[in-house]
Amino acid sequence: MEFDAGHRVPHHNGQCCNIHGHRYALEITISGPLVVEESRSDNGMVIDFQAIQKLAHEHIIDKWDHAFLVYKDDFVLDFLKKIPGHKTVVLDQPPTVENLAATAFRCLQDVLRVEYKNSLFLNKVRLYETPNCWADITSPS
Repeated sequence: MEFDAGHRVPHHNGQCCNIHGHRYALEITISGPLVVEESRSDNGMVIDFQAIQKLAHEHIIDKWDHAFLVYKDDFVLDFLKKIPGHKTVVLDQPPTVENLAATAFRCLQDVLRVEYKNSLFLNKVRLYETPNCWADITSPS
């Protein structure tokens, strides 16, 4: 699943200290028992791809897509507040791909616990910032 977002990493010693954006791609790996009920549409699946996509969109992608992701950056926040209706997401940590992947992992893990009563296990979230730069967050064994 893909989404676009802008950010900057304050105090970074390289290019990421500048305001810029990415086309992120989110991969989710889930395990669990196969559904074995002839009358169900998810028969033979762990979870229907559409169901996990719906959850990911509702809880992560729709919130971050075409938003500016910001952390403790008063100058940028003050500027963004002047833009009527601007979609800004204030984070509790710098918007690095590692932190964003960890945030997505925690969110999806919580959602799966509630929606599927611990019958599904979130193994990994991979978030691509570019085609050759990504972060993996995996569940501890």
